Amino acid sequence: MIDVHYHLLYGVDDGPKELEASLALAEASIAEGVTHIVATPHASYRYDFDPAVNQAKLAELNQRLGGRVTLGLGCDFQLSRDNVSDALEHPAKYTINGGRYLLVEFPDVAIPPGTSEVLYEFTVRGIVPIITHPERNFTLAAKPEMLKPWIRSGCLVQITAASLAGEFDARAQSISHHLLKKQWVHLVASDAHNIVKRPPMMKPAYESLKKDYGVETADRLCLINPRAIFDDQPLPRQPEPLDLDEDMPYRGRSIFARIFKR
Repeated sequence: MIDVHYHLLYGVDDGPKELEASLALAEASIAEGVTHIVATPHASYRYDFDPAVNQAKLAELNQRLGGRVTLGLGCDFQLSRDNVSDALEHPAKYTINGGRYLLVEFPDVAIPPGTSEVLYEFTVRGIVPIITHPERNFTLAAKPEMLKPWIRSGCLVQITAASLAGEFDARAQSISHHLLKKQWVHLVASDAHNIVKRPPMMKPAYESLKKDYGVETADRLCLINPRAIFDDQPLPRQPEPLDLDEDMPYRGRSIFARIFKR
């Protein structure tokens, strides 16, 4: 398996704080059968994003892990004005392994104004936005059809491995499976932060996908598409997205109703 959303680097964001904690995370993924990891520290107002520091820490981890897992580098990108402006001028600073794919993270509750315009501008410039964990965003849970024009314009959708098992909440689990059934998901990644509360969980996710949707889907979402992203290659032809059902869970509920339903 290949994991392209992972807070592996220590001391740069809300992931591991020390080198040994980063190594423990990597060992957990190796034990699950993960062969490639993209370290994706936050690029947001809360944390300093320094590509030189990130490269140095990645090299240190590479040396300590002895080549038992292949490491890459990207970021968990926030749509702030400064970030967007800089990414349009210097995309390789933020994209996965300096290629075309960019992880885009929204706040848990809302979608920033102008998001559609920014995503479209990225695609025009040859950047492929990957919308991360929409199942954990209250607005997208209520109005998942917001994803449709973004997918049509060339964006991809990533759900979190732990969401499939209900490790966040029933809402995220339900939305994840509904999007999967409707072919609106292009990859699964761990978004791992630590070994206790936010572990990788890629193997349980793969087994869940294989059981519920078949080995072809599990391979596509955990291996084939992530490998293309890691190698900066175009994705193979994807299943055609189906229309969402009107009775999709959590559709149209107010934010307070959704919070108290959790």
